[in-house]
Order: sequence, then C-alpha cells, then structure tokens
Amino acid sequence: MLNIPSVTPALAAVALLLSGVPQAVAETISPKVLVVTMFGGEAKPWLEGEKLERKIAVPGLSKEYPEVACNDQDLCMMTTAMGYANAASSVSALVYSGLFDLKKTYILIAGIAGVDPSDGTLGSAHWARFAIDGGLRHDIDPRQIEADWPSGIVALGASRPGEKPKWSAGTEVYQLNEQFLQKAFALSKDVELADSDDAKAYRASYPAAPGNAEPIVSICDTVSIDTYWHGSKLAEGMGDWTAMMTDGKANYCTTQMEDNASLTSLKRAADAGLLDFDRVALLRTASNFDREGPKQTAAQSLSAKSGGFGPATVNAYRVGAEVGHAIIENWAAWESGVPAN
Repeated sequence: MLNIPSVTPALAAVALLLSGVPQAVAETISPKVLVVTMFGGEAKPWLEGEKLERKIAVPGLSKEYPEVACNDQDLCMMTTAMGYANAASSVSALVYSGLFDLKKTYILIAGIAGVDPSDGTLGSAHWARFAIDGGLRHDIDPRQIEADWPSGIVALGASRPGEKPKWSAGTEVYQLNEQFLQKAFALSKDVELADSDDAKAYRASYPAAPGNAEPIVSICDTVSIDTYWHGSKLAEGMGDWTAMMTDGKANYCTTQMEDNASLTSLKRAADAGLLDFDRVALLRTASNFDREGPKQTAAQSLSAKSGGFGPATVNAYRVGAEVGHAIIENWAAWESGVPAN
C-alpha cells in the first residue's frame, strides 16, 4: 500500500504517477458537440480540420477506432466502425463509459450514403427528419413472390406488401427534433460543397435534376439497413416501405448502414437521463446513387466508380462543421436548448 504524505495535492498526484498505479480521470469531459462518424474516411476531414489532438481511450470502442478525439473548443469526434453491431456497441460504450457528461451535448451523426437521384446527387448533403429501419421485416425472394405483389418486402406479422406490421421491435422509426433540424439546415444550406470532375461526368448520365445537377443541401429522410442493397427495383420497395412505416410522412433519399442502431443507443441513454435526444441531428452525404442509370444494369451501377466518395466525405465535414461551429461559438444561446431564432 502506498504511503503518501499529507502534503499538497500536486505532490500526491506526482507520487501516484511515479508509483505506476492507474489513475481515474480527474473530471468528466463535457463536449459542446460530439460528432459520430462510422469509418476512417468520414473521420479524416474532421481530424484534419478541427485539430482534434486530445485522445481519450474508451473501453468498448472498436479495436480499429479505440479513441475519442477532442479539441480545445469542446468538439469531440468518435468513429464507430461500420454496420449496426459496431454502431450500437460503440455509441453505447461511449455514453455509459462515465468519461463523458453528455447532458448538454449536441450530437451530430455525419456520414456518407447512397442517394435516390430523384432527391439528390453525388456530393449532396441531406439532413434527416426520419430514420427508418429497412431491415426489420419479412423478406421473400422476388422469384417466389405472388404474381400481384410489387416486391417481397412484407412488414412483421403482415401477410402482403403494404400492410402495417402486426408487431415490432420498437426501433423501426425515429423522428429527429424538428427545431434542431430546421436550425441545422438554415445554418448550412448555403455551404459551398465540394465536387469532382469524375462525379460531374458520372451524374450526367442520369436524365433529370437533381440527379444530374450540382450537389445541394436539403432535408429528406434516410433508410438504415446492414445489407448494402442496390438497384431500382429494391429502391421502389424501400420507397414504399418508408411511406408505409411513416403513414406517408417520410420520403427517403439516403440509405446507409448504421443510423437506427446509433439512434437506438442514444435514445436509451436519453431515457436513462444521460443525454438529450432533442439535441441529436443526422446528416448523410451522397457518395453514390442507390440505383442504376438509364444505360446500366444494377450490377454495373453497383461496381461503378462514380467519383462521389471524395466530395461526400468532404461535404459531411463542411456541412456538419458549419453547424458545430455555430453551436460552439454561440454557446450562450445554445446551452439551454436549440434557440428559437
């Protein structure tokens, strides 16, 4: 047992350090903004642009991304690793770690996605009102569906497409705070978005705007599913699924692999009093189209190099950072909640 003299706290701390005994964190970290990314390509622009030099190891994060990175302006960023299991596990590890006080933190999920060309284009940025789980359902192979069915997508407990589910997991639909959504969009709608020559050339093969136009910032919804699906037939089914699950309120434009999982972890933490779910926003930027163009098969589209990855990762940072900086720089107005004006 250590015998530390009753001297100053500073000398006691030095003695503990020299002893090699592990030390508890002196105080919890209270970020003003926490950014959630899903893999290294999404994290890179934040690491380079925000000087996130303070690294905090968090038990339970993925081995690939074991640390949360923070800067002196109280902005932190974590990376979950891809897919539902990683997203839910990593977000939960952080919120229950005891290392962070998130009660006043604004949480920004910012990553890339596929996009419906009728709602966006390569590099475009979309704030979500609804996140819809595309995987909690029955699924029948298209080669075995009934002749009059539009797809094999059937809700849990239902007998055919279009019927409402008879039972649920409770995580199929999340609606984000409308006030924060509108504020985030207003702050970021005029951000200059990155583009690329390859993306311009690729999108030109799509017949109409916004698919063949320059990228924009907009509000539309997102579908989450572990399966990286692709093609116009599946897209039609996902569109019908989105409308059915939200009584026609949602129109999905992006599709990704994590958000309902991350939101479930955050909602449970909010229910436990650890954070404010009204301070969560969801941003997805388009790295690829979710379906083929007029002169392609779905398989050709899936493997095509569209040129959208680079602009999408940059734009997730540019658009997200615009909101993050506004929160931090005007903290007096944001500390008690999303400002009305």
